Amino acid sequence: MKKTAMFLLLSACLMLVGCGGGETLQAESPVVYSFENVTVHDPAVIDGEDGFYYIFGSHMAAAKSADLMNWSYVNQGIKNDNDLIPDVLHQMKEAFEWAHSNTFWAPDPVRLNSGKFAMYYCNCKGDEPLSCLGLATADAADGPYTNQGILLKSGMGASVPDEDGDLYQATRDPNAVDPVLFYDPDGRLWMVYGSYSGGIFVKEMDANTGLPLESGYGKKLLGGNHLRIEAPYVIYNPDTGYYYMFLSFGGLDSDGGYNVRVCRSENPDGPYYDSIGNEMTDCKGPTGSVFSDVTAERFGTKLMGGYKFLCEEGELGESRRGYLSPGHNSCLYQEETGKYFIIYHTRFENSGEEHQVRVHQMFFNADGWPVIAPYRYVGEELAVYEDSEIPGRYKWIDHGRDISAVMHESSLVTLEKGGKLSGAVSGTWQRDGDNGITLDVDGKTYHGILLKQWDEDGQKNVMTFTALCAETGTAVWGSGLNAIQ
Repeated sequence: MKKTAMFLLLSACLMLVGCGGGETLQAESPVVYSFENVTVHDPAVIDGEDGFYYIFGSHMAAAKSADLMNWSYVNQGIKNDNDLIPDVLHQMKEAFEWAHSNTFWAPDPVRLNSGKFAMYYCNCKGDEPLSCLGLATADAADGPYTNQGILLKSGMGASVPDEDGDLYQATRDPNAVDPVLFYDPDGRLWMVYGSYSGGIFVKEMDANTGLPLESGYGKKLLGGNHLRIEAPYVIYNPDTGYYYMFLSFGGLDSDGGYNVRVCRSENPDGPYYDSIGNEMTDCKGPTGSVFSDVTAERFGTKLMGGYKFLCEEGELGESRRGYLSPGHNSCLYQEETGKYFIIYHTRFENSGEEHQVRVHQMFFNADGWPVIAPYRYVGEELAVYEDSEIPGRYKWIDHGRDISAVMHESSLVTLEKGGKLSGAVSGTWQRDGDNGITLDVDGKTYHGILLKQWDEDGQKNVMTFTALCAETGTAVWGSGLNAIQ
């Protein structure tokens, strides 16, 4: 039976720590939520319009949730006896044969104008871009899905023309995987797809049938020469008027340095720019290169990578694990609440390749760029905060611009009452309205959001901030040491 997130109060004594002016580092009673976590790699979200949100991922893993906190499996694994794609080994035989593998990679679901739910699936050999991308449809989000056939192929040999009628070139043509479907304000349907190899491409699709409107691979948006960039996801924000394309740079393994970056465009098919001003069509590896991370890390506005909030003396949660290689995200806009969410998978420190799904709130700052709340979602709401609630010591994480297996560990800063920022970094800070914040650090300005959140390891509610410097394309997080009501 699905559990709802339960708020449990466990008795404990109040601990006051003398350093830092007598801060309350522990809550009077530890604050604990329970979760039902799932392992769904590359989670792509859709509102099933039946009271549940669904995520679909690689290896035919799928799960559902009513609250974005507690998940239950819809399917796990590729087998004929399943309700998601019945008789899958027979239905998808052509795809398996083309890709020389029966492994499904990251799919994406969307609701077509016909009322059908469409799942865009993909299969890939893995060690080369021998891939295909196809369409399956169903009357309900959780299936059963029926295969409608392959739409695109890649990796073909010299004897078979590619989708553009040419000789396939892995350095310039796409790996036909990682699709994402989205609508523009006029109701036109678009598909962005691609991974490594020749880069990320876009095609317009028929909003009724889900099929491509034109043949060929479409228009290239970025990448090439095997740059390690994949997992595009596009969401439109009507308030800013931009399409935001999220991308995962680096490798997905625990030591691969996966990190989430973003760029934006006024048009669904580009051109896309990062906050620094780079046109993303220039984001490609040097001729003859493979996996040139030193090139890739110059592009894209980095929102998050591997990180760890360290335990400070007087806090609970000494044995905490850092997050490694968070990425391959999808996004959700909740019309009834006005909330944005980012849904991604992450690995963990000292845990091998174990991974789980995480959901965080996401906001758009004063510059119109997304910023991610530091902690997982537990139903928290933006509020009007008192001036007295903000000053104090914070754990500070700078996500930087690197593509690296190294976790960015927290250091300590103080937001002083007079607007001074001191500690590991120096500068100033000020409020912006009810819940905005501006930080000036070493001549760089970060615009962000203040939010009371639940510190999972510290088992307390704290004030947090998430902010981004458009000039440098870097994000910072702050987690208050003080336990608050």
